Amino acid sequence: MNIIKVVKKNKSLVGVGFTYLILFIMMPDRAVQSVKNSMYYIVEMVEILPVVFILTALIEAWVPKEIIMNSFGKKAGMKGSILSFLLGSFSAGPIYAAFPVCKMLLKKGATINNIVIILSAWAVVKVPMLANEAKFLGLEFMSIRWLLTTVSIFIMAYIVSLVVSKKDIPVEAKKNKDAKNRLEIMSQYCIGCGICEKTCPEIFRIVGGKAEIKTKTKEIEPYMECITKVIEKCPAKAIKFN
Repeated sequence: MNIIKVVKKNKSLVGVGFTYLILFIMMPDRAVQSVKNSMYYIVEMVEILPVVFILTALIEAWVPKEIIMNSFGKKAGMKGSILSFLLGSFSAGPIYAAFPVCKMLLKKGATINNIVIILSAWAVVKVPMLANEAKFLGLEFMSIRWLLTTVSIFIMAYIVSLVVSKKDIPVEAKKNKDAKNRLEIMSQYCIGCGICEKTCPEIFRIVGGKAEIKTKTKEIEPYMECITKVIEKCPAKAIKFN
């Protein structure tokens, strides 16, 4: 059963392994060449991704959520789109290095629209690439291609934001799934100070000198921000997510 679970969780990896197996049986020479090509990209990823993960973790820990929301969230408006475009354009490294960065930005309040802009600019509008493009293909070609690509990126970002919502993305789905059951009050530690009820009355109330979650509250997702504040402010640290 454990093997079946592992296979289900790693379908893509198992599929690639199975394909290589068939290739080795039918065309061993090409299989060897394919392995060599794959190893090149694996080595590249091993060299780049650890640094990306460390930088992403540092940004997530040190950069307040409010800054991300003001720069790349709904409140940012056109400014957020421009910042996203510049972030992608001046980025370094292959496109797969952008995925953990974008996941972190989504968790901290960036919009789908701006994430699409970052990924697209990261892939096709890098400043160093533009210099080489102008050198080999000419300034006119580079300028027209850049202009059309930029317009396409903003149009595509708008369309994707209409079709895809955050709840469709794993980073948000995990938080939304059974969120109420994950919220817990450890009554043995609660001192009944009432901070939770004052900060987030839609979710908490004091009954008999102890805090409790309102039983009629079916969906806490819209109140996640104030719940997080309650968890931080609770002097007894009696409220948490499982």
